[in-house]
Amino acid sequence: MDTLVALGSGAAFVYSTYALFAMIDAMGRGDMAGVMDYMHEFYFESAAMILTLITVGKMLEARSKGKTTDALKSLMKLAPKTASILRDGEETEVSIDQVIKGDIFVVRPGENIPVDGVVIEGHSAVNESALTGESIPVDKETGDAVSAATLNQSGFLKCQATRVGEDTTLSQIIQMVSDAAATKAPIAKVADKVSGVFVPAVITIAVITMIVWLLVGETVGYALARGISVLVISCPCALGLATPVAIMVGNGMGAKNGIMFKTAVSLEETGKIEIVALDKTGTITNGEPKVTDVLAADGCSDEELMRCAAALEQKSEHPLARAIMEYATEHSVQVVEVKDFAALPGNGVTAVLDGHTLTGGSGKFMNSRLTIPAMMMKKAEGFAESGKTPLFFAMDDRLLGIIAVADVIKEESPEAVRQLKNMGIRVVMLTGDNERTAKAIGRQAGVDEVIAGVLPDGKESVIRTLQEQGKVAMVGDGINDAPALTRADMGIAIGAGTDIAIDAADVVLMKSKLSDVPAAIRLSRATLKNIHENLFWAFFYNVIGIPLAAGVWIPIFGWELSPMFGAAAMSLSSFCVVTNALRLNLLQVHDASKDKPLRRKKVKAKVAVDPAENIVPGVNDERENDNNSEKETEAMVMEKTMKIEGMMCGHCEARVKKVLEKLPEVDEAIVSFEAGTAIVKLNAEIENEVLTAVVEDQDYTVLSVE
Repeated sequence: MDTLVALGSGAAFVYSTYALFAMIDAMGRGDMAGVMDYMHEFYFESAAMILTLITVGKMLEARSKGKTTDALKSLMKLAPKTASILRDGEETEVSIDQVIKGDIFVVRPGENIPVDGVVIEGHSAVNESALTGESIPVDKETGDAVSAATLNQSGFLKCQATRVGEDTTLSQIIQMVSDAAATKAPIAKVADKVSGVFVPAVITIAVITMIVWLLVGETVGYALARGISVLVISCPCALGLATPVAIMVGNGMGAKNGIMFKTAVSLEETGKIEIVALDKTGTITNGEPKVTDVLAADGCSDEELMRCAAALEQKSEHPLARAIMEYATEHSVQVVEVKDFAALPGNGVTAVLDGHTLTGGSGKFMNSRLTIPAMMMKKAEGFAESGKTPLFFAMDDRLLGIIAVADVIKEESPEAVRQLKNMGIRVVMLTGDNERTAKAIGRQAGVDEVIAGVLPDGKESVIRTLQEQGKVAMVGDGINDAPALTRADMGIAIGAGTDIAIDAADVVLMKSKLSDVPAAIRLSRATLKNIHENLFWAFFYNVIGIPLAAGVWIPIFGWELSPMFGAAAMSLSSFCVVTNALRLNLLQVHDASKDKPLRRKKVKAKVAVDPAENIVPGVNDERENDNNSEKETEAMVMEKTMKIEGMMCGHCEARVKKVLEKLPEVDEAIVSFEAGTAIVKLNAEIENEVLTAVVEDQDYTVLSVE
């Protein structure tokens, strides 16, 4: 741009200077007609105004561009400057760069935490919105991790520094945002190539313009004015700004919402994803087993069952035992001491309480020790069908009941999956769990396909298979997800996951919420759309402006452009491109209302079956028994939501699900007793009365069918 402006204003000034001396010479010769002619050849005011308008335009552009880095600046301002360190038993305030790993620091209410660390004494509520965007404070106690720049709101904390300087979470976020803004997106390379030939092309057009006007008999001054107009109205700057400014704003918006794009490439490519593969544990589910159902046997109360189970499991280190103990603590169950505790690996546990033998374990193990009523076994099967693990408990030869434990699905997971599907994205769940549990979780989440029993190296292999069908994003949080995150076209790490998973990913979700996956895709698509708008208007402006400046329309419409107006138009074009990019700041990344709606359409899905890798076909896929085959299925996507009253537990869920799925028109029923709903997926039309009748035959009340 500077080349074209310098040539335009320079040519105007040089020619005007020549005209000035020529006029003086004519006056000396007494040629008053020549003097009058040369008076009309002065372009000093154009040379001055071109530079003035360009300077004003650059000032406006600089102010607008400054706003694109507001997010990065605000992050930098969060970094604390000092820390209160305990050294030799005394509290000393030191500069933040003097804190070393292992130092003990204290944080009082209202102070920012100076570096990343772990709480060794005290408890408090910490506002982490600066890093995660989550406004609700997080309770911290001994053993919990804290991050630099978060605000201690209530209690006194004593912490040990674990990461300092450039290793803190805040520093890594700042570096990530900065790196992403500094890298080039693939689409930017196209603009760079165009800009590379733009200036010489415009200079050539300006020379040709001058020659043509001279050949048709116009004066040198008139021809020069047309050439100068071409030079100053042409704007490679708009092309050069179109991509990087939008990338900067997009990354800033991501940082503000806890979505970190590591590079400009990841910001652009995330929006092009066609398939999203989700890890189950820790991504779709909470990753921690929870008690979901307590079912006492005849002659036993829930309180007695929980008291005996807690007494038995208190000495066990198994994750399922910890889930029972957490439930007991939450419900104030009194835990009594037992004797002769013994763990039977793969089966269960035993102990002695007040002279009675307590036993707990799987159905198979407990069946070998006592007779379990058929009704209780049936209920246990219902729990298992719902993806829960039923644990049986007995005292001597008397069955006390069943406690069902499951890795509970996150509240936002079904909605996140629904949003992804509404965006036209196929959702696949990967897990190492058994097929029955995986399918139960898959149904609750509403994914398109479930691939179960997959080892870590198998996940990477599955991603390769999926990549044959489109661009794939892998979402995970564990070390076992790292190979798949690296293999995928776009790796998305849950922020609460392991450092290895975060390092392997292209996008990091700081809030650890699955709902941020569609938000990241939404932001990427909006950014790419903004870039396309900027490039279009930059090209459109030049296509319209250059012919106008060259005087193409003068013979037809009499339209003539002054060099000064050309300079003003060029400055405004750059300003408009930057301002358009700033509109991204208004984007609501979690607003799904403008997503592509879910329409009834034919869905073609290819399912690759590889028994060697233990890949199990998906929830909505159909296959025949031929191995290593691909089958294309076509289905009409239809759903009805039933509101049901009276469901109390997982067993109720299983009953309702079973009767609904017996109907030939029903492909699948996703039932939740907690929400009191059944989402019915249909392959053909069915009357609401039929759905209502089969559910109410099981003694439940249907409130509505929509």
